Amino acid sequence: MAGEAELTPTGYIQHHLQNLTFQVQEGGFWMIHVDTLVTAVAMGLIMVFAFWLATRNATAGVPGKWQAFVEILLEFVDRQARDTYHGSSRLVTPIAITLFFWILLMNLLKMIPADFIALPLELVGVPYWKPVPTADVNATLGLSISVFFLTLFFAIRSKGFGGLAKEFLTAPFGKWMVPFNLILNTVEWLSKPISLAMRLFGNMFGGEIVFLLIWVLGGAGLLGVLGGATLGLGWMLFHLLVIPLQAFIFMMLSIVYLSLAEDSH
Repeated sequence: MAGEAELTPTGYIQHHLQNLTFQVQEGGFWMIHVDTLVTAVAMGLIMVFAFWLATRNATAGVPGKWQAFVEILLEFVDRQARDTYHGSSRLVTPIAITLFFWILLMNLLKMIPADFIALPLELVGVPYWKPVPTADVNATLGLSISVFFLTLFFAIRSKGFGGLAKEFLTAPFGKWMVPFNLILNTVEWLSKPISLAMRLFGNMFGGEIVFLLIWVLGGAGLLGVLGGATLGLGWMLFHLLVIPLQAFIFMMLSIVYLSLAEDSH
């Protein structure tokens, strides 16, 4: 570690939870989390490349192993999207596929010990690198805000500006309760992206802290290493369920919000 404080358990954990940031304007408050942005883009490119490999030599006959695996995954997501979304838009399945597999790949970085990524980067002069983008609230909020604007687009496309405004002001208590309707609908619309982001962030960030705590509590010596490895393996096996589950929940809730946006109140 760079300093003595980072040699303590607290310093070690804080070091691995620190983002590599870039200040857009000197003296300003706009910060870019470089590690989150670079890693998220990299995982998106890997997702696109993996799907491209499956389609490059796609055949209508007996598919190869990778094509068959990708087809199974895509059919699963497509079936969930069709069962949940009741509208007519063809964009929902591509949105669901993008959200699920992109978040899944970002979550899977949790399976790589933080030191395996951070220590080599420190050797080339990168002081911090938080490897899991979904453990950064900025990334999860970015995803959820994108879903929010998609929800708004679907609602306007289905009901028009006038229909959406009328529903926003008159539902659920009628036109004589406009102030209450406005408050309730504002809270409902704003709470969706916030809860969507915080659910994913909370699970990934909490899991990251537990991984670091297990590594720190393992301590030095053979027994400490074995104990930390055993506890870490158990937590890792548990997270093999949490990682795809969180991606699935984010995807399903996004589809539900898109479907509700087109339904009448």
